[in-house]
Amino acid sequence: MGLTARIRTRDGWAVSHAVVTVTDLTGAQVVRAEADEEGTVRDTVELVPGAYTVIVTAVGYAPVASSAIVTASGRAEVGTVTLARQGGTELPPPGPWTVDPAHSSVGAVAQHLGISSVHGRFTRFAGSIEIAPDEIAKSRVEAVIRADSIDTGNAMRDGHLKSPDFLDVERHPEIRYVSKSLTPANGTDRWTVHGELTMHGVVRPVDLALSYLGTGADPWGGTRAAFRATTELRREDFAMNYNQVVQAGIAAIGTTLKVELDIQAVQGETLPQA
Repeated sequence: MGLTARIRTRDGWAVSHAVVTVTDLTGAQVVRAEADEEGTVRDTVELVPGAYTVIVTAVGYAPVASSAIVTASGRAEVGTVTLARQGGTELPPPGPWTVDPAHSSVGAVAQHLGISSVHGRFTRFAGSIEIAPDEIAKSRVEAVIRADSIDTGNAMRDGHLKSPDFLDVERHPEIRYVSKSLTPANGTDRWTVHGELTMHGVVRPVDLALSYLGTGADPWGGTRAAFRATTELRREDFAMNYNQVVQAGIAAIGTTLKVELDIQAVQGETLPQA
């Protein structure tokens, strides 16, 4: 019985200081509950069946209000509520932005033995973003990754990934992505980036599902914007066909890679001096 909800930021982090207030049709408060450290709200007060308004607030975030119907069970299951940062712009200010590698990550996940996942990341990369002043869809992004900076937490595995079986870093030291166009997805903060990825000497079109997470000031007097992007790649599309079959129908390393990018960019053409 009662109220349940999960409070998250746009990039999936828990908002542990969120407060959920439930009011009836007269505007009277019937429940007020705070989220725990995991951003979860649980309140055992039984609610009378009917229509209610659910308001979620948190310091630093824009409030969210929605309607909820309580059935004969006496429960109000709100589900996941996403809060947006308050005071940020709907879109980043136009002009050049520089990716800050110290506060960004480029990761990939591959299936291992058909039962688990191996997580890797690239530790050396650079990128630039140009936000178009007249039409956001004309914006551009370009990124370069050092292929030999792959790190999966296992030196032997990393050495194999750098070999000709996979990245072949001696012949192809860089992985490069250049955007070609941008189209809006669901909501004002979600886009699809259409571009070309060059990896292992092969150029392929690759789309990124992009979320804009907001803009804010940094401690060094600059302005920063945050983005999250994901995509999936097939190794054979980039001429990386190595595999070891451990049993019928199951490969040691999956053929599909899930790519996850968490990007923080600084406004301007250069990074601040440390």
